[in-house]
Amino acid sequence: MLHLAPLLLLLPACLSLQSEEQKAEAAEKAVLARHDELMAQMDQLYTLRQQLQQTAHSDTVAAGRQRRALLAAEAGMMFWMHHYRRPADTLTADSRLAYYGMQQQRIDSVGRLFRSSQDSAKALLSTVSAPSSAK
Repeated sequence: MLHLAPLLLLLPACLSLQSEEQKAEAAEKAVLARHDELMAQMDQLYTLRQQLQQTAHSDTVAAGRQRRALLAAEAGMMFWMHHYRRPADTLTADSRLAYYGMQQQRIDSVGRLFRSSQDSAKALLSTVSAPSSAK
């Protein structure tokens, strides 16, 4: 039992190191999962832009504004993807965790652009299609 005592003293240190490593891995997975979730919506941004282009009111200021908002959301995703760099494994888990926290904030910001541009475009399209469906 005396031979195990030093090992037992090291166990909490190993576990805490492992848990920090696990936190960094989980943070990376969360950032990439959010990216994947948003990438799945890229077709919807394109479709909404096309629908706005094809409406009878495509020359209106509101339709143009909504198309630009959709393009800005796409550009936000492209910007994030071009600037995201997986940190080196040689960095400490704390450093990687901080990086992933910052990236999570950035990709969540892109997600807010996606949501607001889609919601606004859908709202405009529903007002444009509502009068024609009433005929």
